[in-house]
Amino acid sequence: QVQLLESGGGLVQAGASLRLSCAASGRSTFSKYAVGWFRQAPGKEREFVAAMLWSERGTYYADSVNGRFTISRDNAKYSVFLQMNSLKPEDTAVYYCTMEFRSSAVLVAVAKEENWGYWGQGTQVTVSS
Repeated sequence: QVQLLESGGGLVQAGASLRLSCAASGRSTFSKYAVGWFRQAPGKEREFVAAMLWSERGTYYADSVNGRFTISRDNAKYSVFLQMNSLKPEDTAVYYCTMEFRSSAVLVAVAKEENWGYWGQGTQVTVSS
């Protein structure tokens, strides 16, 4: 069973940066997983933020964060990161780390929440204006 633990959230002012981290427990096959980030703002549905597939198959971003956020991974440390720059108040949300093993469903529709199987508990990011 994969367990994911996010960290790095906090309260920042607009224009600031934050780096989220996600540690995955006990998966020697980590490099064969797609990894991603979703977020959920108060009163809204969870939405796709960014994803990185296995074996350098591609990196994807939501239009709202493209150019400001960068997803990365360290396969040796079973970790995923989300570098968030130029933060805006509308980025305020709980951010969730997610993983899925080499899934054709993720390959076809990376932004669909139901295609991802493993989820962390989330970390709160609050951006003040």
